[in-house]
Parts: sequence; C-alpha cells; structure tokens
Amino acid sequence: MYKKSRFYAAGIIFLLVSFAAIFAVNNYFGRDLKNSYLGTGEGRNGPVTVRISVVDGKITGGHVVSESETDFAKPAAQKIIDQAAASGNAEKFDVITGATITSNAAIEAVRAAYDASKGIGQKTVTYKNTSCDIVIIGAGGAGMTAAIEANRRGAKVILLEKMGVVGGNTTSATGGLNASQTRIQKELGIEDTNEQYYEDTMKGGYNKNDPALVRTLTEKSAEITDWLISLGADLTDVGKMAGSTNKRTHRPKGGAPVGSHLVSVLKKNIDEAGIDLRLRNKVTGIINEGGKAAGVIVEANGKTYKIKAKAVIIATGGFGANPEMIVQYVPSLEGFGTTNHKGATGDAFEWVKQFNAALVDMDQIQTHPTVVPGNGIMITEAVRGNGAIVVNRDGERFCSEMATRDVMSKAILEQRGKTAYLMFDQGVRESLKAIEGYAKKGLLTEGATISELAGKLSIPGDKLEATFAEYNRAQKAGEASLGRKASEMPRALEKAPFYAVEIGPAVHHTMGGIKINPRTEVIAENGNAVPGLFAAGEVTGGVHGGNRLGGNAVADIEIFGKIAADTAADYIGL
Repeated sequence: MYKKSRFYAAGIIFLLVSFAAIFAVNNYFGRDLKNSYLGTGEGRNGPVTVRISVVDGKITGGHVVSESETDFAKPAAQKIIDQAAASGNAEKFDVITGATITSNAAIEAVRAAYDASKGIGQKTVTYKNTSCDIVIIGAGGAGMTAAIEANRRGAKVILLEKMGVVGGNTTSATGGLNASQTRIQKELGIEDTNEQYYEDTMKGGYNKNDPALVRTLTEKSAEITDWLISLGADLTDVGKMAGSTNKRTHRPKGGAPVGSHLVSVLKKNIDEAGIDLRLRNKVTGIINEGGKAAGVIVEANGKTYKIKAKAVIIATGGFGANPEMIVQYVPSLEGFGTTNHKGATGDAFEWVKQFNAALVDMDQIQTHPTVVPGNGIMITEAVRGNGAIVVNRDGERFCSEMATRDVMSKAILEQRGKTAYLMFDQGVRESLKAIEGYAKKGLLTEGATISELAGKLSIPGDKLEATFAEYNRAQKAGEASLGRKASEMPRALEKAPFYAVEIGPAVHHTMGGIKINPRTEVIAENGNAVPGLFAAGEVTGGVHGGNRLGGNAVADIEIFGKIAADTAADYIGL
C-alpha cells in the first residue's frame, strides 16, 4: 500500500512538474497556441518570422521563429519583441543601433502578428497590367533619388524593388558622400575645388574612367548635397578618405554612417510624396518596341504582369553578390567573400542584351581591404582617415593606411594569414560615431594598454609598442610615415584604451557596367543612345575606372540618379 501510494505521489509530482515546465516554456516562448500568432517581415538576407502571444489584446511575450540575418544582428529581433511585450502593443519601437534592417523587419513581423490576433491578415496584393510615365527598377539610393526627382517633375512613377526592403547596398554605406566646393566645406573653412576632385578621381581610377562622366560627377556634387539637405539629410560633418587630396567626404554629424541615414530620408520622402513603391516585385525583362524601351515585365506573388512606360530607368546596382559573374570576369577572385547584399546579382545585364547595350570595364572589380573575415561587415575607411593604423601579426605596419583600396587589399593578402588588424585608440573612437556600431556588434578587441591588446591577439607586445611609438613620433613631428602624409595623420594614438579589429579584403564594388553618357542615356554598341532607356548607379560603368575612391559611390548614385530622372522627364516631354 505504501509503495503504491508512493508511486501515485511520484506520478502526480511528475505530472505537476511537467505541466509547470510546459507552462514555463510556453510562457517564455509565446507558444500558447490559443493566444499565439505568427508574423513575417523582410530582413537584409531574407524573411524574419516571429511568434508572439497576445492575451486580452496585449502582447505578453514571443520569440523569433526563423531568420537569415548576420550573427551580430540576430539579437535585435528578440529585443524588438521584448519591447512589444514591455509596452503590450506594437505601436512604438526603438530601432537597435547597428541593426536597422533587422529591427525594422522584426517590427514589421510583430505588427503583422499583432494584426493577426485581431483577425487582420497580411495582405497579398494581386498586381494587374498597368502603365505609367517612368518606371524605375531598383529602390536603392539611385532608384529612390530618381523616383523623388521624377515625381517632382510631374511624372507618374512606379518604383520596383525585388527585395522586401528598400536601400540595397546604399544601406551599408558608412563613409560618406564626396563633394567639392560645397557650402558645408566653406562653413568649415575647407578649401577644395571641382578640378582637384576631378584629378583625384581620375588618378584613383588609373585614368580608365570616362572623363565626361567624372566631370559631371564633380561639377554636380555641390548641387546634390544641397538637394539632399533640402530633403532632410544631415551632411554637416566632412572628413577625408583615401585618395582624396582634401576633406570632401560629407556625412552626418559626428561621422555617423551615411547610408542608413540617406535611405531613411529618401524613403520618408517617397512615402510623403505618395510614390507607387512596390516591394517584392522582381523585374524579369524590359519591353522592347522597335528598339525602344517601353516598359517592364514583373513577377510578384507568383504571377506575372506588365507595366507599360514612356521611359525606363535601371538602378539595380552591381553584381557583387553573384560569384559566378565575379569569377567570369576576374577568375582570381574565386572564393572571396562579399560586402554586398544578396540582391546585387546583376540581373540587368541580361535585360539590355536585346538593345545591344554596350558594357564597359566589367573586369574592374574592387575589393575593400577592411572587411571583417567571415561575416562581410565592412569597416569604413573613415576609421583610417581619422587616424587608425593597420598592422600584421608581427605587430608591424606594412603599407600606408591611406593607400587606395586595391593597393591596401593587395598588401594585406601578402601578410601572414592574409588578414591584418586595424588598430586605434579611444581618441579615434570618440572622433567617429560609426565605431560605436562596430562596438555594439562585438567586433572590437580592447586592451587597457598596447601590451595588453597585443597579448589578446598573440602579437609580440614589444614590437606593437614600438610600432605605435614610431607612428606617434612621426605624427607629432609632422613627418610622413610609410608613405602616409603628415596631413593624413590627424592625431597621435595614445589615449587608452586601445582597440583592434581583424580585417581582410572582400569583393565590394563592381566598377564596370552598362555604358551611359553624362545624361545617363544607355549607349548601344553602335554608339547611339537607346531610346527610352536610362541607367544610374553601380549598374553602370565608366565613372570609377580601375578603382573607386571611398565616398564616390554615394556621390555617383545620388548625382546620376537625379540626372536620370531629369533626362527621362525631358525625354517624355515634362
């Protein structure tokens, strides 16, 4: 009897513990099926799906079901869910610094799940054949800029984006926007000229650039900064990047990343203008009517439809995320990682074949020297511009940190391990807000002293201390050091603590692309402009030649994106 009672008691205890465990797990993960709901948002690398629990109209908890984000961004989605649980609703959120896209995807997913709790499903739009004045392919910096300007010119615009979010590679741009003779430079007492900007860009591109395109880039640069500022952009901080003679890299206050800021500003203007933006709408071809571009063919939600248009602007970006195309043009880059978002696959190059469009500089592919190995996170050149140095595993500098990207990339690959360390002190960190994002992503190795930092990285401490000492001596004496000009060493590196980030080259920018003229008209093999077809941004070639200077990509997409809209508007008679 006693044994039987003990058996029953044990069974009851087991059941109670099991129910408690199930309740705890369900409560923690939001899996109470009676009160839990799924929602999906679009992240940088794909969908972010969450499940939240809703009780009496209030969000009580939840978890991330699936996502494809980078390791540093993964926690951001859960933090968004936790914010919703703390407030009980899906109204106000604080975007997680350094993980903007993932945060917005999680917000979208939480709101969709919350709507589902109220019986509101995520809408699936069925698109029908339609028409407009100007159709723009790609909602990155160039595409959104073109859409805003075309709309201002009075055109009916449809803006198509195959990904679930706007921005493309522009979102990841950190350094800034190069511009000369700007009012911001003048206010800061910076002397610069369009001619010097032109010379720097041609030299940086090994004079392979199209001179007419570079003239347009430099002479329109001040105008585009004013235009962006009129939209609400902050470009009040001006720094210097490799290859530039003068400070001309415009960025938000404190040296904050320029890309995510511009994307948010442009998207806000798109929304306020009521422009027809269609996400997850993948263009599969351009309509050709007697050699004239007359619209596009689109796939969305498993169905195909057509948009007839008087003009077509291609702003789809480059092909840096298409390893087959990369190796086709530069076999030596096989196996390289990339800093590009996964949508940068070069789709447009197939579309323009029917128009016999000319391609230029397709084998000119840039690697960025300061990319964190394994995850594709690019460390902005502005860190070096603000004083950081690069050392190898022996604790020695081996190249001027302000050398052009191709030179620095080659030098790093010649070092033991084919990577190096970007190093700086607290003074550099305080000078550039972008570094805080790297810190929050857990990319920095920190040492209270140079010796301690060396120990954490298995670098000879005495050699690293000697390297810092010699650099600081040259900086204070106003002397050049290892080819780095005195003017390129803005501060000594002596304010503790000290920091390091492991870096190596990765495919970053495809300088080649569709041939255009300064009016962004697509040029055919016979030298004539293709009627009704325009292109802007990284999908084009000729602006950067054999090497792109840091800060020139953002200038390129903005300047030529706006020109494309104006030229297309002129073409259709607006």
